[in-house]
Amino acid sequence: MAERHNTIVCSFDPANPRITAWDIDEWIYVSLKIQDYDVQMIQIDRVRRQVFIKLIDNEKVMAILRETAGQVEYKYLTGEVFQVTVALACMCTKPVRIANHRKFPMV
Repeated sequence: MAERHNTIVCSFDPANPRITAWDIDEWIYVSLKIQDYDVQMIQIDRVRRQVFIKLIDNEKVMAILRETAGQVEYKYLTGEVFQVTVALACMCTKPVRIANHRKFPMV
């Protein structure tokens, strides 16, 4: 089981063009104003068009949610601007499938 603590989720509209991991990293720094040292992990769910950002503490998460009010713009190189929804990631426990688990010895 995996739990999401201190994590925000940024949801992009599925109708929008796809963006690269590099563009997402730059967008996090420029638009959300999150420094590299505040980030523990970034997970991109390309199917659901979501980006999960795990931060070092809950204060950073709440500050970002307050500052963005749940919406942030993403501007494509073409000049098109789209809204991205920013929310607290689900705090529930979620089952996670681990493939090839027999390759790792039990300790």
